[in-house]
Amino acid sequence: MAPFGKIHSYPGNFRVDRAQLVAALNGLEVPLVEDFKMGESNKTPEFLSKFPLGKVPAFEGADGVCIAETVAICTYIARSGPKAAQLLGSDDPKVEAKILEWTCFADNELVPHILAPALMLIFKIYPFDQQKYDTSIAALSRALKRLEVGLQGGRKFLVGDAITMADVMVMAPLFWGLKYFVDAAMRKDFPNVVAYMQGVAKIDEVKKAFGELEMCETAVKP
Repeated sequence: MAPFGKIHSYPGNFRVDRAQLVAALNGLEVPLVEDFKMGESNKTPEFLSKFPLGKVPAFEGADGVCIAETVAICTYIARSGPKAAQLLGSDDPKVEAKILEWTCFADNELVPHILAPALMLIFKIYPFDQQKYDTSIAALSRALKRLEVGLQGGRKFLVGDAITMADVMVMAPLFWGLKYFVDAAMRKDFPNVVAYMQGVAKIDEVKKAFGELEMCETAVKP
């Protein structure tokens, strides 16, 4: 099967993992561009002619279509395969809206508050700031409380009875969050979230995209 398209980005980008998981669930192949170098490849005139902001991930379809921004990329890939209705809830506007709600929740309430401490403590791009760290962890806890409620009753998936883009968007940052910041003491308050992540992590396509689920005993500290 010929690739549906390719993604320009560096390896280990969870936003890329999201897109590739959606593709795998939809029976599509979307590999990374080989030999991509952040800060070089995305600053060439050719790249900027297709993606003017120079941001990654950036999707380039086999038909030449160019799409930036993770949600747009994932939505396009989800809509382009046989499982579009399942992944996007496109047979029912209410289901579609709930999937979009969780998608927005992931990028507004989870990603920023996991990424901020990661940039300070894991990637060491920014100097450690205790106030920013405490603010991020408090906001992450608040977001997990919302997710805990959404998973009441032993729900295996956020919307409906099968994996959707809502699950893909939410689980991706949580793989990082659980590995580095949501420690054993913090997890005691979120049993539904833990059970949910343990369940989705067993799905073959998820395991291939994200690897094994790791949960830290103690949060990473400076």
